[in-house]
Amino acid sequence: EVQLQASGGGLVQVGGSLRLSCAASGFTFGDYYIGWFRQAPGKEREGVSCIYRSDDDTSYGDSVKGRFTISRDNAKNTVFLQMNSLKPEDTAVYYCAADYVCNLVDYHVMDYWGKGTLVTVSS
Repeated sequence: EVQLQASGGGLVQVGGSLRLSCAASGFTFGDYYIGWFRQAPGKEREGVSCIYRSDDDTSYGDSVKGRFTISRDNAKNTVFLQMNSLKPEDTAVYYCAADYVCNLVDYHVMDYWGKGTLVTVSS
């Protein structure tokens, strides 16, 4: 059974940092894209970042480029999202997802989802 567990969310002030983790199990981790998506209240789910087999194979949504960094530890079946210079508009529930493809524009392509973790950026 594919399982994804996001953690690391919390309350942070504007300009602060958080590091999210996504622990995966139940599939061959290295064969899958892992993506981070987020959903703010009343808004559509938005693609944040994707990573394939290494830290050299990544993509980012325009709103987080230069501030967020995705990485993975294949030995621990875990993907991280380092979020710096946080803004109030980053407030959302963050989800990690897995599939053989990753499309930041269309989250529907991702087959496997974990429960989200809430990030709140206060001003």
